[in-house]
Amino acid sequence: MMQEILTSFASMLFKWPTRPIAATAALVIVSTTTPGVSEYFQPNSTGIKLQNGYERVYIQPFGNHGMRVRTSIMRDPTGYEWSALLDPPLEGPGGNNGLNYDIGIPFRGSATIRNGNIVASVNLGVLSFFRVESNGSATLLTKEYTDTKAIAPRFYTQDFRSSSFQSQFDFSSEPDEQFYGAGQQACCLDHSVNKKGQVVDLINFNSHVTLPVYMSNKGYLQYFNMPSQGRIEFGTFRTRHVASEATVVDYYITTASPGDYDALQEQFTAVTGRQPIPPDFILGYQQSKLRYFNQTQIIDLAQRFHDEQVNVSLIVVDFFAWKFQGDWSFNSEFWPDPEGMAATVRRLTGAEMMVSLWPSMEDLSVNYLPTQAQGLLATTRDGTGISDSFAGVYTRLIDSTNPAAREFLWKRLNDSYYSAGIHNFWIDQADGGTLGEAFENNGQAISQIPYARAFSQYFIGTQEAAGKMYPWFHQQAINEGFANLTGKDISIQCDHMSLTRSTFVGGQRFCSYLWSGDTDSRFDVLLQQITVGVSVAASGISSWTLDIGGFEGLNVDTDEGRELFVRWLSMGVFLPYMRVHGDRSCSLPPDPRQSFANRCPNEPWSYGEANFVIIKKYIALRYQLKPYVKRLFEMLQQTGKTIMRPLYYDFALSDPFIVTGTQTNDPKIVHQFMMGPRILVAPVGELGATSKEVYLPILSDTAKNQGFTWTHWWTDKDFGTGGKLVAIDAPLDEIPVFYLGLKSDILNGFL
Repeated sequence: MMQEILTSFASMLFKWPTRPIAATAALVIVSTTTPGVSEYFQPNSTGIKLQNGYERVYIQPFGNHGMRVRTSIMRDPTGYEWSALLDPPLEGPGGNNGLNYDIGIPFRGSATIRNGNIVASVNLGVLSFFRVESNGSATLLTKEYTDTKAIAPRFYTQDFRSSSFQSQFDFSSEPDEQFYGAGQQACCLDHSVNKKGQVVDLINFNSHVTLPVYMSNKGYLQYFNMPSQGRIEFGTFRTRHVASEATVVDYYITTASPGDYDALQEQFTAVTGRQPIPPDFILGYQQSKLRYFNQTQIIDLAQRFHDEQVNVSLIVVDFFAWKFQGDWSFNSEFWPDPEGMAATVRRLTGAEMMVSLWPSMEDLSVNYLPTQAQGLLATTRDGTGISDSFAGVYTRLIDSTNPAAREFLWKRLNDSYYSAGIHNFWIDQADGGTLGEAFENNGQAISQIPYARAFSQYFIGTQEAAGKMYPWFHQQAINEGFANLTGKDISIQCDHMSLTRSTFVGGQRFCSYLWSGDTDSRFDVLLQQITVGVSVAASGISSWTLDIGGFEGLNVDTDEGRELFVRWLSMGVFLPYMRVHGDRSCSLPPDPRQSFANRCPNEPWSYGEANFVIIKKYIALRYQLKPYVKRLFEMLQQTGKTIMRPLYYDFALSDPFIVTGTQTNDPKIVHQFMMGPRILVAPVGELGATSKEVYLPILSDTAKNQGFTWTHWWTDKDFGTGGKLVAIDAPLDEIPVFYLGLKSDILNGFL
């Protein structure tokens, strides 16, 4: 049947066949360009509707070289289902036309629609997607998976208690096809960039922020615009998306030339949103730990940074600075003058401050009864709303999907923090469903008992149907607060930021950045975080960071812990954000006056005198690189160009070793990354190592014609145009880094 589709499609390039349609009888594929846009093939139809018995399938042009498909059963989609897509897109055709269509086809009908270089073709009710090549030929991207004996590629299972359903959609894939993205998978064993052969669970919890979007090395990106829990199965011959609950299946697909991943990201972020440029201060060094537990500690910390003459851009107050969960305010016993504290920090260091907020609400909070009375807390299927426990109390969740709850939350944050000069917020534990973990009874010894996760229910729907968007609405609450309070358009440039442990597709359009959660402090995890970061970036989110040093398990009194911290910090210099955080171990006992009052240090001077010299060197380098980092964020905002780049982004077309190494997830390839287009970073992930083998990719002809060669950052030695492994000295103060072009251009932000 595939050969029949290809033969039929080839004839359509010049002659459009007559189809059984509702509004029009024939279309011509070589027509319709707008004035001044001679090279872009404008959509030749507003859409197709397939009436397949009780099933409806809508196919519409959306964005540049993109299609949007929506399906439902028993009734049409409303067009107002929850969506992370921008309507209309920032760039390209489509949007603002609801569910309009001008081609209607019946059961086992056929029709074709083109938008730019993507073609959606329905042949006897089966949907296929093609890319139109520059010579006019057509390349199959993927199609609904069919076989003589196979479950229908669009498969629904309906629960008799509601109009929603479980969906299972199957698409063809090639055995050697590679898939990238799918968000952030949990710490700490997954070192993959190519997801082929994996099953990715679509559910949020600590460190696990999987996203239903992936790119193929065949030159397409597919995104399921559904906040449902479920899974993606990257099988040998088919890719399957399963949604636990939905009322509409909604997906988007776009195409570009194979190897042009920047084009895919440009098109994808044009329909889901672009990252606003962060404020300059947050691109420097960020200081945090679990936890500074009173105001005096913060002021002493700022004084020490001042006295040591170490740059710091952000100082963070972690959790339980409140009296009760859900207060969203400082406990005045330990934080008597927040405004004075923030002013002192700013005067001593120039740094801004950030404060943690949790979504949990306990009964003793001053906000408990008002939020209950106004219906601003999430409920559960049994009606109590209790979804977890922490620190000896049962907790509920603020329902940030409810606009009234977002307004209530921001008012408390403004009254308690923003008005006092603390303008940045850390959204922690707001993963959705439970209080942030994959299990119930967070923080209790019984947490390993396999209770079912709470059946949380929100303003926008159930945890199963909409729960992956719960953290996204927390980001929106703070973004709305920023915008409404200042009256500024913050879609391009941010004044302040939120940090979040979880998000959904489209979260990149907020003044917010994601971090990878509570990771283990181990050398192998340091390297694993590279694959995490580049996978998130391939999912459209470049505004990302991690806990330098890992979150848990690092003892600051040991040589091993100190070496691990310095190695991790050296990598952090070259991440989108340089953020130190962790729950450190040491010989000091906790402070008995406060919960979670860990007194172990995590500051630059905490890792020994010799290491302090190295740490200051790396922090200084970060500030030298700020113009380059800022330029990368400007490019990200303008075109969606990825910052933390896996090697296949820039070298898949010039270097076969990159292709095979990515396919097999070879550590020599996937444990290196590009910071923007000009810096190659190869972190050391082995205790006691003094050297490292680094693979230098073969440069493209374009790069060679520009005179680029790989140059060692620390010695300025020229290593040529790549294609080889090189042994590099790697003392603690010299992370293996290479650059292209002139170092002076990089340091000045010229690309």
